[in-house]
Amino acid sequence: MSTTYIPEGATSPHPSGVPTGGSTRSRILLLILAAALITVVTVALLRKHKPASQAGDNLLTTPNIRTATVHRGAIGEYIEALGTVTPLATVNLYSQVNGEVIAVHYVEGQTVHKGDPLIDIDPRPYEAQLQEYEGQLERDRAVLKQAEIDLARYKEAAAQDAVARQTYEDQEQMVEQDRGTVKNDLGQVEYGKVQLSYCHLTSPISGRVGLRLVDPGNTVFSGGSSPIVVISQLQPITVVFNVAEDYLDQLRSAVTHREALPVEAYDRTRLKRIATGKLLTLDNQVDTSTGTIRFRGHFENADLALFPNQFVNARLLVKTLQDQLLIPAAAVQHNGVNAFVYVVRDGSVHVQPVNEIATEGDDAAVSGLHEGEVVAVTGFDKIQDGTRIAVLNAQPGADRASSESESGAVRP
Repeated sequence: MSTTYIPEGATSPHPSGVPTGGSTRSRILLLILAAALITVVTVALLRKHKPASQAGDNLLTTPNIRTATVHRGAIGEYIEALGTVTPLATVNLYSQVNGEVIAVHYVEGQTVHKGDPLIDIDPRPYEAQLQEYEGQLERDRAVLKQAEIDLARYKEAAAQDAVARQTYEDQEQMVEQDRGTVKNDLGQVEYGKVQLSYCHLTSPISGRVGLRLVDPGNTVFSGGSSPIVVISQLQPITVVFNVAEDYLDQLRSAVTHREALPVEAYDRTRLKRIATGKLLTLDNQVDTSTGTIRFRGHFENADLALFPNQFVNARLLVKTLQDQLLIPAAAVQHNGVNAFVYVVRDGSVHVQPVNEIATEGDDAAVSGLHEGEVVAVTGFDKIQDGTRIAVLNAQPGADRASSESESGAVRP
């Protein structure tokens, strides 16, 4: 019989308290059961929440749009063109005499009235010249007076045959010569007065003076190519714009009867109206190089909002169209060739071709729709023909109840 020797301090290979193979299998089995239970519970929860999640996804994918209702009203038919603000009068004053500027009576940008003094040029040379002409006139008048006295004497003597008839006739012609000399002197005096008046420049119109071009002490010359002061009339003022000759038939009646068609001037963005006036006249011929004719609009310009040579967008009201189908201009879309709108019907949008008649501000007159129909005005990047939609809210003037009942899905 063999005996196993166990050294002192060593442990047995099967100490008491260590789990056996059976208990280990039980623990693994419990872990598997727990994992299976967790899996079953998770799947059940996912199946329970899936319908609600799908409903939320469907709600989020439905486009929200704004709508407006087709209604009837009046709208203006306009002709739009690029125009230039043009003063009724722009005066360039040039010096007509030679001399030194001794005074400038205006301030740059000042509004002046007709007859206001502007510039004074040294008048002394022209005063002296005028005095010379007046002295010559007085002398020649005296010579004429003496000749007329001699003529009277010769006439009396010739009647008594005291002098030869030829002497009397010669004296008559001498008087005529002296009269011509006096008349020439009168012309010289008037010329001297005119030259003297050129030394005191006054405003020929009422308007605004530009920047100063000469200062006291400068010498100016007659016949110079540069003006010494520029004045532009600002009130009233006009806008000149070119209109295609195709519109002449529409405007013929108004032009013939001299009707004052309204004209509006807008800024470059066409959003701000600067002034309102009326059609003054049009040119007498068509520009063959462009096929256009020039129109001139008249503006009172009381607030000086229009400035000479300013570019504006002119809008000429040709006529007012009554009883038209009106929708917001934003509702009209274009596919490159035709115009169309999205009509809201039974909770969906449907493409409807239309014909644009006129546009005024935010409104457009169209044909191809019926009064009371509802059209989309936003969300065009999210909708197409047949898309289900939700009406977010109605545009001002739209029939909310009608759009809600037709759309079938209305969000607050």
